[in-house]
Amino acid sequence: MEIREAKTILEAVLFAMGTSVGIRSLAEAVGQDEETTKKLARSLADDYDREKRGMKIIELEDAFQMCTRAEYYENLIRVASQPRKYALTEVLLETLSIIAYKQPVTRLEIENIRGVKSDHAVNKLIEYGLVEEVGRLNVPGRPILFGTTEEFLRSFGVSSLGELPAMRPEQVEEFKQEAEQEAQLSLKLEED
Repeated sequence: MEIREAKTILEAVLFAMGTSVGIRSLAEAVGQDEETTKKLARSLADDYDREKRGMKIIELEDAFQMCTRAEYYENLIRVASQPRKYALTEVLLETLSIIAYKQPVTRLEIENIRGVKSDHAVNKLIEYGLVEEVGRLNVPGRPILFGTTEEFLRSFGVSSLGELPAMRPEQVEEFKQEAEQEAQLSLKLEED
């Protein structure tokens, strides 16, 4: 199979699926190994970028997806119903950050870090498709483990968790001190 035909097949599959497609499935579609298929998909993405097409192909860990370019969003919503937007409050961002950096993580671990109940925040993040259940911890009670989703990667413009900014050690220390101060203030308020 020639390169042009393989890229055309990838384009057709990505367009038809409308969601991310795993590299294994794409490799089956073009009859190539996964490494060759990744190179073909990246080359196709480069073609779309070079030609400034209205669509683009993004890589999400071990998957690829065709989507609309962000710069054409305003044009798109003129003819389509406006895509659902969600508001990420400070509480939701804090909870999402904990999940992104500590995953897989239980609700109890999130609450221990935040110092408050996190049911509502975790449920909202699940509703928004940014967080999902990724398993259960093998301890009594089998608590649910949470992790981020591909939608999280898309929303924050990263192709893998490895692209998330690393925290500097002094930031971690600042966060610990702030958490301790908040916990002490909480205890003091409860005593009063």
